[in-house]
Amino acid sequence: MNTRDKLQSIAINLWWSWSPEARSLFRRLNPEVYRTSGNNPQAALALAKDEVLDDPDFQSEVDAVYDNYMSYMDREPELEEAPNTAYFCMEYGLHESLSLYSGGLGVLAGDHAKAASDLGLPFTAIGLFLREGYFEQSFNANGWQQSTYPVLDPAKHPLSLVTEREGSDPLTATVHIGAQPVHVRAWKLDLGHTDLYLLDTDFDGNPEQYRSLTRRLYQGGDQERIQQEIILGIGGLRLLRKLGVTPDVYHANEGHCAFLMLELLRERLDEGDDLTTAEDWVRDKSVFTTHTPVMAGHDHFDPDLFTEALSGFQDQIELTNDDLLSYGRVDPDDEDEKFTMTVLGLKLSRAANGVSKLNGHVARQQWEDLYPDCELGEIPIDSITNGVHLPTWTAGPARDFLDKHLDGDFTERQDPDVWDGLANVSDETLWNYRSSLRQRLIDFVHAHVQGQSLPMQPDLDPEALTIGFARRFATYKRAPLIFRDRERARALFTDPDRPIQLLYAGKAHPQDDAGKQFIQRIYEISQMRGFAGKVIFLEGYDMEIGRMLVSGCDVWLNNPRRPLEASGTSGQKVAAHGGLNLSVLDGWWPEGYNGHNGWAIGPEPTGNYGEANPEVQDEQDAESLYTQLEEEVIPTFYDRNDDGLPTEWISKMRDAMTGLTAPFSAKRMVIDYVEEMYRHDE
Repeated sequence: MNTRDKLQSIAINLWWSWSPEARSLFRRLNPEVYRTSGNNPQAALALAKDEVLDDPDFQSEVDAVYDNYMSYMDREPELEEAPNTAYFCMEYGLHESLSLYSGGLGVLAGDHAKAASDLGLPFTAIGLFLREGYFEQSFNANGWQQSTYPVLDPAKHPLSLVTEREGSDPLTATVHIGAQPVHVRAWKLDLGHTDLYLLDTDFDGNPEQYRSLTRRLYQGGDQERIQQEIILGIGGLRLLRKLGVTPDVYHANEGHCAFLMLELLRERLDEGDDLTTAEDWVRDKSVFTTHTPVMAGHDHFDPDLFTEALSGFQDQIELTNDDLLSYGRVDPDDEDEKFTMTVLGLKLSRAANGVSKLNGHVARQQWEDLYPDCELGEIPIDSITNGVHLPTWTAGPARDFLDKHLDGDFTERQDPDVWDGLANVSDETLWNYRSSLRQRLIDFVHAHVQGQSLPMQPDLDPEALTIGFARRFATYKRAPLIFRDRERARALFTDPDRPIQLLYAGKAHPQDDAGKQFIQRIYEISQMRGFAGKVIFLEGYDMEIGRMLVSGCDVWLNNPRRPLEASGTSGQKVAAHGGLNLSVLDGWWPEGYNGHNGWAIGPEPTGNYGEANPEVQDEQDAESLYTQLEEEVIPTFYDRNDDGLPTEWISKMRDAMTGLTAPFSAKRMVIDYVEEMYRHDE
């Protein structure tokens, strides 16, 4: 194979998305095209510069990366006899060039699928082909978020239309939305060893009103949502059957995809099982993950809407409307109770979990009425704490540093003992590592803001304490909390001897005006005396911005209202880079925090989450945040020894890197899913 052919072979498998060396090759082919295409390898390869392709040194690098890719694809599975798993999720965060995600749920699903590939699991993922994605962010002159929807062209991405085994006709499955048959096709994306199928209704043969169902993520009202979920759950399973995929276990990641369990039930009834036997079979094959810590966040559908949308399916399954509705009701006899997708997932699965220990506890509290014969601690909702795909989220320079000091490719050996090698790394070496990543981030920020519609004039100090906050701008995450006492905050940003700087990124849902107001408020503050140049909002939050921020920031700020953060994984990504968390004890942080590897905001979790007064909690947490910054975080960063090193800060870095990276990796997470959820003793 010549150089171009090898690059093409790499470009059509998203393995490159977690290989910094591969991404570097594609960037060098045509840096401008690569950047403007959202770092799309196929775009850069299509317009590759001949002088780059003909360079012998470049060709040698291509040979090495290609050999690494082939070695990865040819290696033996790490886990023996793992169950064949089908994984359903509404969104997938894979890479910034593919806008198939809105936030943490999608990024988690992408990391889960990538880690499954690394482990060599027999694993098939199902999602939606979101041709218009979530949205592209820009701003008007007043700092008010604007939304546009660029259309993803599959011909310019590593997507292939799934066709019949013989011929070129698309493979399709059919579902009914009400009485209307809707045809579903799929685009296949290779994710290392994992096959990801993205369902699509946007083609000739479907009525226009149903063609749009798979175009955008989390848009429209309940009617569009339930229709999307029929496509995902029922259509996804029917497409798997057309492909000949016969999983041992079906994993529904969140309630959006729980209709797959009703379709499994229909299949068993068609095979002649009685209802009890069919239900037992479905439970035996199904596992369910719930993330949502507030009741209002679960998908609830009015009985009439459910009955209308599922009428065609009801004819096929030959159960009464009341029978179908009962699967989504806590009280099957309550005719006014809405149909809840999470209840469906819990009722028809053999195992269910939250995504952190605290989230599992909250879920058991939420659904206590569903298990009236169980004590709270006996409710069958366990927990598997989320983790992050280290090869995706660890910056290239960080991987080089860690491979050198941990004696080999640390991403391949993610057991905790590997990290003990940091004990032999000097304080000076670790601090230089941290400082170089901070400088790299600041360089990125200066370049990025040049193309923003939201004007920013960074005045960033590469030696100053750099704090990051990047996530969805849902109001419960309280992005502006640090500015609750404006003058107290201003004093922190204007201290000439101990300066701090704060970098923001994030999107508010297009229909969430309160979230948009938070962004606008931060923009207005960023223009004020004392904050200008030191508070920066990075427009167009995507996975590239996320990678840069988690790798470069000294402190990762996380201050949601407890207990609304199901897990939160962004803070897990900073540890490998020597970053430290300053976080409310919510989600994963109560499991990670040991008193020396970061800082806690607010009180310890109590386990009792009634209706807390938000105003009181905001005031208490803001006071705690200021106290931690003033008395702990800032002094520790700037307290230097005779060699100019912050020895106590470096000690905390070493503790965080050693104790948090491997335990909160996606590899550990997926092994837990295999051992605790997917494997099932008959």
